[in-house]
Amino acid sequence: MTTHLKQLHVNLFEMACVSHIVHGMWRAPGNNRHRFGDMSYWLEVAKLAEEGLFDAIFLADVIGTYDRFGDGTAAALREGLQIPNLDPLMLVPAMAAVTKNLGFGVTFSTTYEPPFAFARRMATLDLLTDGRVGWNIVTSYLRSAARNFGLEDEIPHDQRYAIADEYLDVLYKLWEGSWDEDAIVNNVASGIYTNPDSVRPINHDGPNFRVAGPHLVSPGRQRTPVLFQATGSAAGLEFAARHAEVVFIGGQTTEAVRENIARTRARARAHGRNGDDIRFIVMAGIVTDTTQRMAERKLEKYRQYYSVEGALIHAQAEIDLRRYPADARIGDILKREGVAFGNMGRRFRPEQTVGSALHQIASFDEGRFFVVGTPEKVADEIEQWLDIDGIDGINLRQYHTFETARDFIDLIVPVLQQRGRYRTAYTPHETLRERLFTSGQPHLPNRHFGSRYRDPDALKAPAEPLFPQETFSKAS
Repeated sequence: MTTHLKQLHVNLFEMACVSHIVHGMWRAPGNNRHRFGDMSYWLEVAKLAEEGLFDAIFLADVIGTYDRFGDGTAAALREGLQIPNLDPLMLVPAMAAVTKNLGFGVTFSTTYEPPFAFARRMATLDLLTDGRVGWNIVTSYLRSAARNFGLEDEIPHDQRYAIADEYLDVLYKLWEGSWDEDAIVNNVASGIYTNPDSVRPINHDGPNFRVAGPHLVSPGRQRTPVLFQATGSAAGLEFAARHAEVVFIGGQTTEAVRENIARTRARARAHGRNGDDIRFIVMAGIVTDTTQRMAERKLEKYRQYYSVEGALIHAQAEIDLRRYPADARIGDILKREGVAFGNMGRRFRPEQTVGSALHQIASFDEGRFFVVGTPEKVADEIEQWLDIDGIDGINLRQYHTFETARDFIDLIVPVLQQRGRYRTAYTPHETLRERLFTSGQPHLPNRHFGSRYRDPDALKAPAEPLFPQETFSKAS
């Protein structure tokens, strides 16, 4: 009996800026990060990713600046740290035009812009790419982002998720319910292009949004794009259990990763979904070369350019760790300074020493999903990630553009292919959802919350909110 081996899904992790997540590396010789504003850069990235048979290019985004550490926005500007930063949705049509199979994941926030316009833009991308797009759902946590949209401060965390839940409800009504599949008749003889009886308004009237409809775009192949989400909080987990199809997961140990996956699957089942309706992706750091020594030398070369200050800015650290003794514990310092363990809690532990934290940063925050070595060693580790940790794929962290992607494609992909862990060709004309899940099924599964709006009668009945709306004030 042939044993089916899980194959690795791979996205190239990108952002339309100089310094995305490996800060300071834009200064390294041969790095192409400074070209992010050139169309030729994105065409080259897309062609390279398709050559490597990647699932998608995944585009991160923020709509504010990292201004809480150091001297405000000036520090981020000096580092090129996610500013300047282009709109990721604008990049997709150009990359799609020079590829046939590559998918695209784009980040967009539910907190500050109304859903109707976004529904139109995303549906347009689904049509133009023939079903190759996904959406990374975020609620935006930066204070500066809130101020860019007329608010004094961030909307409280759980309230942002309540807004997002209604936002998705509006989008499902537009994408899944407003147009029937056969609405376009294109009948020259009768002079009818669209059957009016097959298009309907949604008349959504909720705590945060009022949207009449109908949707302005006829259905693309997927109708609803693939839904990505990163989660860590209780509210985020519940949101993912109802909505997400791909979840970015984390954990410092195999046990923690497995527990996070199991918890998410359990909550998905509580929402009437199957446990395997969700794929789990991690951010992975991979440095490789033909020998172990050469790979280690490459890593040391990269580290010469890494910016600790950039990492602290990105973390929006409450204190500058460089000002304190190496043996001091972070929790003790914060308590003495009267500062809450807020943003730093995403990376560090209260009992961790300053020296340990600074070493962690200077080492590229190497964690569970980091490996440096020969292609065979890297492939061995990836197989552990798939089989033991239970993940489904990676967002490939770029240390050097385009060297990181080229190394993965030229050195690691052939080994994974030989082991049956990586596709040897794309399946022609498949949507991004089919690539991630099941061939021949480009739409949301019938058990997914959003599919209910395929029934026109469901548009008339308000959906039960995921979070108790009465506990929140109406969004500004």
